[in-house]
Amino acid sequence: MKIKAKNLILDLLLATPGQCLPAREAITSCALFGISENSARVTLARLTAEGLIEAAERGLYRLSAKAHELADEVATWRSAEQRVRDWNGGYLVVHIGPLKKGDRSLVRRRQRALDMLGFRGLEPGLLLRPDNIEDSIGAVRKRLIALGLEREAAVFIAQDFDATRSARIKRLWDGKALNAAYRNLGKQLNAWLARAHLLEPEAAARESFLLGGKAIRQVVFDPLLPSPMVDAEARHAFVETVRRFDAAGQAIWRRLRLPLDTSSFLEPKRSARAQARATIEKAP
Repeated sequence: MKIKAKNLILDLLLATPGQCLPAREAITSCALFGISENSARVTLARLTAEGLIEAAERGLYRLSAKAHELADEVATWRSAEQRVRDWNGGYLVVHIGPLKKGDRSLVRRRQRALDMLGFRGLEPGLLLRPDNIEDSIGAVRKRLIALGLEREAAVFIAQDFDATRSARIKRLWDGKALNAAYRNLGKQLNAWLARAHLLEPEAAARESFLLGGKAIRQVVFDPLLPSPMVDAEARHAFVETVRRFDAAGQAIWRRLRLPLDTSSFLEPKRSARAQARATIEKAP
């Protein structure tokens, strides 16, 4: 799979919230995916110009305040299940109106907010999800707005839909597909963990990044449906597996970081890939 430098650098920062990313480490990480040093440096400059990252000091980058709202939301995937509560049969509903033509950024942010909280469209301008997350409608509204929903949108609770709409609501989410994803992706993660020690360091880093990213995205965008819409126990088992996989992947990437001694600067012709390999070989 072809990885873009922009996605890689942002994902590295998202994976270590509150920490800075050295430019040298960004370059080394990009090298693992065949991305040149020049492309890595250009990407750091572009992300800075776009206001997504900023220089904490010379050669050190962190997420900007602009990027933190989404970053903070994504970082909560480990505790996502804690938002779930018992379902009484009601639905959280969002009513949206048309946005200004040509404002694609607002459209993307709105859709991302609705997708991340599991809302699905019942009718034009009317989206809903089971009322089984957060402890209040105010908390749901606050999260939606923080993620990109316009403040003017109406957010409320509804129930007792007519028979026709009730039948359509049941088809908005594919519980069987979600259950299959929990099982199948969970098996992939466990199988990889069982053979990870046999992989070369660089291969382990690449594979853990790609497979881990896929698994975390599944959790971030999971609609957190109540039973019996999905198998809640299978979802819990899957999230626990993702946590273990993430911990293993974090450890692999930590061992690949460049040594903080002068030896790395005394060998200027040494490739970033070679430095990464030397680092992990020296690790205890």
